[in-house]
Amino acid sequence: MPKALLRDVAMDCISDMAQHLPQSCELFVIACRPGKDDFDLVLPSPEANLNNALDALRRQGLSIDGANIYKEAVCDLVVGALAMGKQNNNPPPAGHWGQQFWDIGRAEGELQEELAAALVKVTADLFYQIEAKHGPKAAAEYPSIVEAKALIAKATA
Repeated sequence: MPKALLRDVAMDCISDMAQHLPQSCELFVIACRPGKDDFDLVLPSPEANLNNALDALRRQGLSIDGANIYKEAVCDLVVGALAMGKQNNNPPPAGHWGQQFWDIGRAEGELQEELAAALVKVTADLFYQIEAKHGPKAAAEYPSIVEAKALIAKATA
């Protein structure tokens, strides 16, 4: 059957088929030949919105592109929101769906800042206690203090 004939037959049938759907449902007829674009046919019923068809495909875990660019973009946005939140930078607009990810990042950033501040205090206290007991520069010989100071420098950089 030629593409033009199929299109004419499908257009005649779409209205009849749509009448049997629940109210507010939209109907789409799609025909394709995998790997070729010579027979691509996308026919929405007159009241249908093609974006709703794309949303339905996405809800089924499908993609309009083989590389899943839509999903990759969503993941990139989530990662970006987490990173911005951790840095307490560039919060999303009020009510934006990325706010929850920014908040998670912010909570992690605050926790890291608190842990670094506590480590600074503990290291300083330990440093002075060791030097008071064993003399000047004795604390510098303790690998744990050297490592703690390096971690503090890394966390606060």
